[in-house]
Amino acid sequence: MIDHERDLASVKAATDRLLDAAASWDNAATAEPSRLPGWTRGHVLAHIARNADALVNVLQGRPMYTDGATRDADIERDAGRPLAVQLADVRESGDGFQAAGAEPADWSRTVELRNGVTDSASRIPFRRWVEVALHHVDLGVGYELEDLPEEFVQREIDFLAERFTGNATVPPTRIVAAEGTGTWTTGSAGDGGVTVTGPAAELLGWLAGRRDGSALKTEGGPLPALPPL
Repeated sequence: MIDHERDLASVKAATDRLLDAAASWDNAATAEPSRLPGWTRGHVLAHIARNADALVNVLQGRPMYTDGATRDADIERDAGRPLAVQLADVRESGDGFQAAGAEPADWSRTVELRNGVTDSASRIPFRRWVEVALHHVDLGVGYELEDLPEEFVQREIDFLAERFTGNATVPPTRIVAAEGTGTWTTGSAGDGGVTVTGPAAELLGWLAGRRDGSALKTEGGPLPALPPL
């Protein structure tokens, strides 16, 4: 069962971790490239802040974003701000998300995200945790996939394996964590398929589009190419 209150606490811890890491930067650091193509660290920080606002909209029954163009324009608008402004925005928008999560609500209800995607309200705090934790890695400041909490890694592999299940472009795939912490199946239905084995952090990196999968071992075929998230 999803524990949204526990996930909200994990979001708060992840946000504090990111803010603590960025506190030692200077303004020039925010203009440096992140690990996301075409985005500076300032773009990543702006996205983290605007995502918090967007998920408050979701929890309160409003459209997540006005439209895709407005979402992108807001990130571009905010990307070049001074570090202190960026960090204050991440902190304040994060506090707003925590406040929305503390409001009495039916956490079993279905909510709508972008592009018609729906989910249980109870999973929105975990989705926010994903945004904060993975984008902390994307900043390229020494926080790596291997530093993510084990619970987070396992649950995000669960989520991504589920996301690609039934996708006709992905062959039947069995995913095995080398640590013995989990086995997953994903991709299209059918006989045969590929077995992918490796450290859980490397598996997450491949599934989340953060690593190329070169550290993984495969049997039964080449490493499947995954569609973009």
